[in-house]
Amino acid sequence: MSGPSNAFWMPWRENYEAWATAGWATAGLALLGAAVLSPYPPGPLLLTAGLALATGGRRAWAAGRLARWQRNLRGRPLTFIDLDTLSQQMDGRSVWLGCGFEWRPRHAQRIHECLTRQQNPVLDGDTSAADGAVGVPWLHGVGDTEGDIRLPLAHQAGHLLLVGTTRSFKTKLLLLIAAQAVLRGEPLVVIDPKGDPELRRVLQAACHQAGRPRDFVYFHPAFPERSARIDPLHNFSNASEIASRLAALIPSETGNDPFTAFSWNALNNVVSGLLEVEERPNLVKLRRYVEGGSEELLVRALRRYAERTQPAAAAQVAAQQKKGDTPVTAWIRFYRKTLQPHRPSPALEGLIAMAEHDQVHFSKMVASLIPVLAMLTSPPLDHLLSPDPAAADPRRATHLAQILEHGQVLYVGLDSLSNPAIGSAIGSLFTADLTAHIGTRYNYRPESAPVTLIIDEAAEALNDPMIALLNKGGGAGARLVLATQTLGDFEARLGSPAKARQVLGNVNNLIVGRVRDAETQDYIAESLPKTQVHTVSPSQGSTSDATTPLVFSGGWTEAVTREEAALFDARWLGLIPNLEYIALLSGSRVLKGRLPILRVPADGEAPP
Repeated sequence: MSGPSNAFWMPWRENYEAWATAGWATAGLALLGAAVLSPYPPGPLLLTAGLALATGGRRAWAAGRLARWQRNLRGRPLTFIDLDTLSQQMDGRSVWLGCGFEWRPRHAQRIHECLTRQQNPVLDGDTSAADGAVGVPWLHGVGDTEGDIRLPLAHQAGHLLLVGTTRSFKTKLLLLIAAQAVLRGEPLVVIDPKGDPELRRVLQAACHQAGRPRDFVYFHPAFPERSARIDPLHNFSNASEIASRLAALIPSETGNDPFTAFSWNALNNVVSGLLEVEERPNLVKLRRYVEGGSEELLVRALRRYAERTQPAAAAQVAAQQKKGDTPVTAWIRFYRKTLQPHRPSPALEGLIAMAEHDQVHFSKMVASLIPVLAMLTSPPLDHLLSPDPAAADPRRATHLAQILEHGQVLYVGLDSLSNPAIGSAIGSLFTADLTAHIGTRYNYRPESAPVTLIIDEAAEALNDPMIALLNKGGGAGARLVLATQTLGDFEARLGSPAKARQVLGNVNNLIVGRVRDAETQDYIAESLPKTQVHTVSPSQGSTSDATTPLVFSGGWTEAVTREEAALFDARWLGLIPNLEYIALLSGSRVLKGRLPILRVPADGEAPP
């Protein structure tokens, strides 16, 4: 419901129209009574009564309009929906984000008038804070009639960022977005650092609702007996790609220090050696050869390389082996004497240099890499992240490419609350693996079904591949939904304000709940367009003549000034109640919305 066309309609006042309605109604009824009971001609009395009642009706309409508007200021009741209701809201062209209205300059004007009044008869008796409510309900109550808020799927390719403090709205909105992606039949990956059971149960129930319960894939290191086994190094284009993923996990201020570069080179050599012997690299093998020495791998790689051209290479090495030679020494001598002059191999030479490197110096240079590999291969992660397809293990063994190509739903719980270092490393590996697969789709299968990636507490899994995915993944059908508490989380994770701005600059849709951080509030307010608000400044005065003190004059004036202001002020972001948000969608639409609560089935109700 909008106010009258008058820009200075003042709703923050007592409902004087209700008093006027009562007065006109009383007068009309009194005149009707007089027309019936008095001895005077009834015509004039009836005419006057009709005019009084008509005027009262007009005032009643205005009083009812103001009463409804003021009633909305006290908040609306919570709305609950289930998956059946949610499926009815879907239209196949957009993502349903709850109910609300478009935020216009008149709404900013109403908030401005509310906060500038010293006394507010509408809100002075409000007890929401005393009842334990968070935020102010009238922030949403200033709006007009609510309607559905939808984000077109074509615009979701520009990605979506959710910002809000703890327990404000993020999880409830993620539930809605994730469930709709499942019901549309699209591949979905959800990375949840907290391991929220609500999110897991909704995904599982949505898969069951969509008629594909077997498409739900569950990964969680805290529940290895129920978890699928997923290899995050399965998808790669070349050896250096795997080395880059793992080197990015090494703690470093710049990422370019000598220790990181040396560790990258060691990983690249080991991966090249494994590929030479036609073995798929995984985390357990990488740890074995980096920490325990690469001599055994080098011998196998040299043997395989030599036997491709000289079937009798093993016999020649045995014949040339000197007393006291180790197998690795004999094979290196054979390579340099027989193979290197005619068929050199950069991969083998890197592995040879690694084996001949001073072991004490080597151990010092990879001292930061060893803990990373140890974290990712300690039980139960040794079997969860490095699955052996030939092992007699009843748990599902899969990888991201298989999940996405078959339109499945992957839930990844990182257990970051118990072990944040390992959780962050796992999240970074999965996002890097996803980026690699999206790149393959972009190059060879651009017509593939779009992929939705949802990351709660996104800073836990943020890395350079994620930035590349934000920047270039939209063309390959990647739709990212990132959730965070403050924008400073990105800067703290990436170690650079410039990289944090890269993340923010690649997100075209922004939804914000209650935010307490001042820096985040300022950034969000700057992202919204400006408007102009009017301020009415009353003044009064009186004058008198000293010679005739009983003669005086007085006056009352009101001055209207106009000034530029934010369409949604930064300070108001700290007043947003739970389950409400302000959204900047499609780069231009500013909306105020509120969320329903999606009923989450209990564990006993969810399919196994």
